[in-house]
Amino acid sequence: MSETTTEPEGLARARAKMTDAGVYPAAIEAFASYYRQLEQGATGQVAESDIEPLTDPPRLTDVELGPEQAADALARVAVIKLNGGLGTSMGMTGPKSLLPVRGEQTFLDLIIEQVRHARASHGVPLPLILMDSFRTREPTLARVAAHDDVIVADLPVDFLQSQEPKLRADDLAPVDWPDDRELEWTPPGHGDLYPSLRDSGVLQTLLDAGYAYACVSNVDNLGATPSPELAAWFADSGAPFALEVCRRTRADRKGGHLAIRRADGRLILRESAQVRDDDADAFSDTDRHGYFNTNNLWLDLRALADVLAERDGVLGLPMIVNRKTVDPADPESPKVIQIETAMGAAIEAFEGAQVIEVPRSRFQPVKTTNDLLVVRSDAYSLADDGHLEAVADPAPVVDLDPRHYKLVGDFDARFPDGPPSLRDAASLTVRGDWTFGADVRVVGDAELADPGTPSRVEPGTELS
Repeated sequence: MSETTTEPEGLARARAKMTDAGVYPAAIEAFASYYRQLEQGATGQVAESDIEPLTDPPRLTDVELGPEQAADALARVAVIKLNGGLGTSMGMTGPKSLLPVRGEQTFLDLIIEQVRHARASHGVPLPLILMDSFRTREPTLARVAAHDDVIVADLPVDFLQSQEPKLRADDLAPVDWPDDRELEWTPPGHGDLYPSLRDSGVLQTLLDAGYAYACVSNVDNLGATPSPELAAWFADSGAPFALEVCRRTRADRKGGHLAIRRADGRLILRESAQVRDDDADAFSDTDRHGYFNTNNLWLDLRALADVLAERDGVLGLPMIVNRKTVDPADPESPKVIQIETAMGAAIEAFEGAQVIEVPRSRFQPVKTTNDLLVVRSDAYSLADDGHLEAVADPAPVVDLDPRHYKLVGDFDARFPDGPPSLRDAASLTVRGDWTFGADVRVVGDAELADPGTPSRVEPGTELS
């Protein structure tokens, strides 16, 4: 006599909610798998005792492949950009990709210019495909319409990532929030790339059109330009999956690092949310764990399709448990759990996956207004190919008072005449409420103390 397993009430309600919203079936099953793990007390943590540090990966600077081989490989590559984020940490309500970076040019505008230049330079089709979320799709596609030459015939411009309900932290039931029903939902992390690629039909469409590889990166990382050298290395390696990594510095201590799992010798990615309290020091030790994930990755599309077919569309990536409030702007709103996965964690799902060390210039993310001030300033110059080239090396370290500069609207109001010159700066620390006049120049290490009242840096001032 067989036993019937009753699905937990919270999961049954979440499944019904996702089905009614038209979520892809594979995404629902992936969510159900993580829900059961969560209910059973799983934390998704990776113990230091279970891993070994990654040492001496291959370096892009050592790759020696001819230009014809590089162009041939790039001709079989599609560019996929993760465009599901709203930049809520900076107070944005629209797609982060539409944030102006240089003058009126947005992240998306510059990425399109990078693709155009690579196409013209190497004579390749190089389609650009965006993974949008339900919140970013409409305004993003409106912006893309102004660049209709970027569209490749018979290929989609975008596909939608999935969505899942936020779960109440007390009983794991889908949260109910009548004040804003959209806040009941969350993207499931960029690990959703894989089932969404398959279930949207985009994966098969690319294969049918003759594309063999995809390079994937965040839309806010303008350093991840189309690279024929990397395309050639990946094609030559025969690897099904590869991650670009950089050397960790003190500034990267909180970011995910690569390691080798002792149990089976596979490469894995460990994020900060997966670290036990007892292992915090080892996690942040940049001498021990020397390489971080840039979130630029390379996929063999056929290998991905085969693995997804074997696993019914569910890669089984390690779970990340994110604890927040249902309304991020209201700390008194109900506490919720968001189940997420990391795109780079798929490295452990592929036999023969590899990593390659790349120059730091391929990692230029903008996560805060501190980063935004640097990339808008003359510490970078904008090349004709849409790439931001560092003028200051290393880039200056900016630390703005979060009380006055954290949100983009507040930040912009305090730099009405544009950013100060940072090309000769080592660091800029601002405490208190300062508004900057035109032609301010920072030299070396500069710090503005909190004057206690709103104050102004006069035009033409040199801070040093």
